[in-house]
Amino acid sequence: MSLVLPSELVVDRFLPTVRAMLAARLADRGLTQREIAAELGVTQAAVSKYVAGEGGGDDRFRDDPETVATVDRIADGLASGEMDGYDALSELLSLVRSLEDRGPICELHEEEMPALRGLGCDLCVRGLDPDVRAERDVLANVRTAARTLASVPGMVDAVPNVGTNVGMSLPDPADETDIAAIPGRIYAMGGRIEIPANPEFGASKHVATAVLAANDTDPDIRAAINVATHDGLLAAAREQGIDPLEFDADYEDRGEHLGDRFADRGAVPAVAYHRGAFGIEPVTYVFGATAVEAAELVGELLAARSTSAAGGSA
Repeated sequence: MSLVLPSELVVDRFLPTVRAMLAARLADRGLTQREIAAELGVTQAAVSKYVAGEGGGDDRFRDDPETVATVDRIADGLASGEMDGYDALSELLSLVRSLEDRGPICELHEEEMPALRGLGCDLCVRGLDPDVRAERDVLANVRTAARTLASVPGMVDAVPNVGTNVGMSLPDPADETDIAAIPGRIYAMGGRIEIPANPEFGASKHVATAVLAANDTDPDIRAAINVATHDGLLAAAREQGIDPLEFDADYEDRGEHLGDRFADRGAVPAVAYHRGAFGIEPVTYVFGATAVEAAELVGELLAARSTSAAGGSA
């Protein structure tokens, strides 16, 4: 893994761009190249290149509205004498902090360090506090679970028409924004599993509803995966000592209904399913303490279903 500090990107990509932008704007406001060089702390030759449009830089900063507004404000202040170097530095430092908070600097950082992608990284802004660590761990777990599902033999046939998703909650979730899942769901296309994006919090309402209902009954259950309901899969669950819980597909408040069914059972089963209804596809939920645990159970059930089917056909 490449190790790149955000400050390196500020120096190498952000600062040259902002200097070029400032030089051009100060020239437009009537300052000489010598005066601009003194304000920016660069050589007059560098200012000449900036004004001529030869200073390089990164267009994502040039096109960023917040950067444009800040540069214009600094240029106005320096040109009018209402700002000095201290004021300009304060403005730029504030801008850098903002751009590190899911802005262009953060985007560049993820490009330079691909391992950060999909982690919702706020390290530059918030530091490595326990909440950030928990979010990272959940996102990484969901990402691993999705990849696990993609490698499971027979998973293509287990994906419902509406798609599959895998979700996992933070500890003590309050609502769906505390559940990480795959945006756009996981689909079977061309005989293979397609994962359209890295996991994000609040990306799935349906699987989040199941996770919240389960977690409300048993705080140790924080993950769920939806697959197509299949008698072979339910039989495989029973062979492994799991008693699947059937619930009603046709109801208005799915979370409340699931919670009531779990309460009736006195526990959250590893497998819960419905047979569908008018306009509602039959779906089975597989639960686990983590997304990876639920994905591994899906793999075990599908493998057992295949083995049973092969034995029956023999």
